[in-house]
Amino acid sequence: MEEYVGSLWHRLVTRQAGTDHGDARVELAELLPRLAPFYRGLGGDAGRALEGAEPRSFRAPRRLIQRIAGSHRRHTVAWQDERSLRLPPSLAFYPARELNEMLYFWLVALAASQPDVKHWFRDNQRACRRLLETRPGLAAGYRRLVDETLALHPGLERLQGEAWTREQAIRRALLEPGSVDRLPCAPGDPWPVALWLYPAPLRGLSCAADDRQEEGAEANRTANAEDSDDPVRHGARRVDDRKETDGLLIFQLESLFSRVEQVELDRCQDEDLEDDGDAARDLDIISLSRQRRAGAARVRFDLDLPAAQNDDLPVGEGIRLPEWDYRRQALKPDFCLLQPMLADDAVPAPLPETLRPAARLLRQRFGGLQTERDWLRRQLQGEELDLDAWLGRLTEPERDSEPGACFRQRRAAQRDLSCLLLADLSMSTDAGLNADQRVIDVIRDSMTLFAEALDGARDRFALYGFSSIRNRQVRYQLLKNFNEPYSDRVRGRLQLIKPGFYTRMGAAIRQSTAILERECSTRRLLLILSDGKPNDIDHYEGRYGIEDTRHAIQQARARGLQPFCITIDDRGSDYLPYLFGERSYALVSDIDRLPWLLPRLYLNLTGGC
Repeated sequence: MEEYVGSLWHRLVTRQAGTDHGDARVELAELLPRLAPFYRGLGGDAGRALEGAEPRSFRAPRRLIQRIAGSHRRHTVAWQDERSLRLPPSLAFYPARELNEMLYFWLVALAASQPDVKHWFRDNQRACRRLLETRPGLAAGYRRLVDETLALHPGLERLQGEAWTREQAIRRALLEPGSVDRLPCAPGDPWPVALWLYPAPLRGLSCAADDRQEEGAEANRTANAEDSDDPVRHGARRVDDRKETDGLLIFQLESLFSRVEQVELDRCQDEDLEDDGDAARDLDIISLSRQRRAGAARVRFDLDLPAAQNDDLPVGEGIRLPEWDYRRQALKPDFCLLQPMLADDAVPAPLPETLRPAARLLRQRFGGLQTERDWLRRQLQGEELDLDAWLGRLTEPERDSEPGACFRQRRAAQRDLSCLLLADLSMSTDAGLNADQRVIDVIRDSMTLFAEALDGARDRFALYGFSSIRNRQVRYQLLKNFNEPYSDRVRGRLQLIKPGFYTRMGAAIRQSTAILERECSTRRLLLILSDGKPNDIDHYEGRYGIEDTRHAIQQARARGLQPFCITIDDRGSDYLPYLFGERSYALVSDIDRLPWLLPRLYLNLTGGC
């Protein structure tokens, strides 16, 4: 009965203390397809991602009912750093949905014109004034937002002394950006200003990660975890708890009046994980322990690197490759070790029965490309009269450099091209599509049918896959090189491809570029089949991974290659235009159609050859 009454009281007090307008709530995920191009169209950094922000603590004045409810201690505000622009995951600040949407677009526009916030009060005023001067179409919407914002701020009649003076200065700064140079000092924090950007939160010191303990643990957690619906990247730091004297209590348990003996217990495997998820969302900073020997041992048993006798055969000692550090605007030489791998246990295998009808149709269609013929014009001998050459001779005889060359001769067309297909074989491809099929199964079928089609056209092609574990091991899977004929041996290797680890895409693209660059074909096509963003378990994530991959793609283009990406990531449109360009990628929304769409895309890209 007490719990029931308590829950009723909690709901009543929370409802009375609430200030959100739930009926007008707008989710960030709904607007991202519109916000991202809007941000970049206004000059925002194309390498920055748009993500959800986590709440942060404010010591702002609260009403009595809010103090009783324990609410309004944390607020979600917009901020940005070098890797991303963070926006509230949802907005219900205003009573009208239109205004909440307008606030998202205003914050994005403000972020595009204000790369960094060093002085919160002055920088936001300057950015607002500059934005309103250069984009006068935003002025009317800004005035509406300011009026609604001031109506929702705590009334001046509730404030006194220094707090009143500070709130008055903020109101004037919103109404007339740039008119107030100094924010008066007052105890606590001012009420959060929804229209302004805030500095990035200070994370404090964090000890270095223990690579040896975390490598397997991170791999296992990522492989077994389902995709999170939480769009927010939470702040975290690592703490060093390796000292055996460290503990939760500052006194010995013998001092307690208890008959239980002291037990050194580190509860690293809690049983209330569902409740812990809610608790983690309430933390400003999540501390990660380094000492997890029991957990790491269990993880390492499940999903660390396979034993040497069960792994693929390494080919050679590995290849040293550079990596682009966008923060220093320089390549880090020999930073990655790429290891070519070959499935030595693969045995020759025929084409699977389920793929034979589709392969037969593709071979017939692509086989016709061999028999295509074109015309050689202005020939001395030929099958037909070249009317253009004949008319030119009659009308401009003085320009006829070769009299009698008025025929055209038919010849077999030569498809002078080479194609390398590079497939992302990261652990995310182990995700299930249904009870009987995974993503990796569709990728396997797609690569097999792609190979059947190109073999039917007699085009030169190569097949590779890749995954990675940090920069020390970028696994580059050899499935078929350019000089190897397509045979049952290659089909056997394709049937054995399996999910790997992570996606250090830049190194794989650089190696593929080096291989494809050696081809003598006039046209060289680099196809990249991906299922998500570049990422690894070290610093290779977010903007760092994006920038390194982009630099590798730019290098490939500079060497005369044509990179093109096919992705099954439904969020690919957020980052692929920055990586490959607007016309150099394709997003496949229905993964079941990938085996058919991949050869069709190849035809569209090479039909003129």
